[in-house]
Amino acid sequence: MRKIVASVQVRMGSSRLPGKVMHEIGGMPLLGILVERLKRSNTLDEIIIATSENEENDVIEDYCLEKNINVFRGSENDVLHRTLMALKKADASIGVEIFGDCPLIDFRIIDLIVNSFTNDKSNPDFVGNDLVTTFPPGMDVEVFKVSALEDSANRTNDPEYREHGTLFLRKHPKIYKIRNIEAPKKWNRPELELEVDTAEDMDVIRNIISHFDDLNFSLDEIINFMDSNPDIKNHNTSVPRRWKKFREDDK
Repeated sequence: MRKIVASVQVRMGSSRLPGKVMHEIGGMPLLGILVERLKRSNTLDEIIIATSENEENDVIEDYCLEKNINVFRGSENDVLHRTLMALKKADASIGVEIFGDCPLIDFRIIDLIVNSFTNDKSNPDFVGNDLVTTFPPGMDVEVFKVSALEDSANRTNDPEYREHGTLFLRKHPKIYKIRNIEAPKKWNRPELELEVDTAEDMDVIRNIISHFDDLNFSLDEIINFMDSNPDIKNHNTSVPRRWKKFREDDK
């Protein structure tokens, strides 16, 4: 039986903005904002927060338990194993990787990528929108067979691959059938930085969330807001992004 589960990798130990996932906007931590937006998806059967066993992450587990959010704890550095074990705990056959530093993820994009995966007659192992950057960073979604992720975990002990979850899958198209989904024209805005790595990013996210009456706003509305507020749009464009070295468009 097919079960589609989103795993969200979060931890308190961010080097550039420690504890960012629990920073509050409007009385709700970023983690809560992210989960509320994920709940709107029409394709996810379950959501599980995957954090590490380090004591500093107790606050994440406590929050999840208080809010009846599924939580799994595993290795701090072996994110591949942590992700795999969280998905297996949830009896997932299809995993959906959502990143904890992407609190504004639009469920419409999640559903687009999940449906692209499940409706693909070529039976892919991995479909994502982040092999090449066309969507705004912060709208990243990866969908994959849990069996393929498990196979990748059995093939590598390289610390870099283990630290970055699906990286082995993404980097081995001769082993796995992978596909990138490019953004339609209205969403093709790779210059918009909607993730949270630094205090500048947090300023941008706070301004966006504060502008809307609730958490149901879409990427289209975010784009309109950013285009109408160039100072906010440009506030974090000079922040170095570590993920770029793993993208095809950075070559």
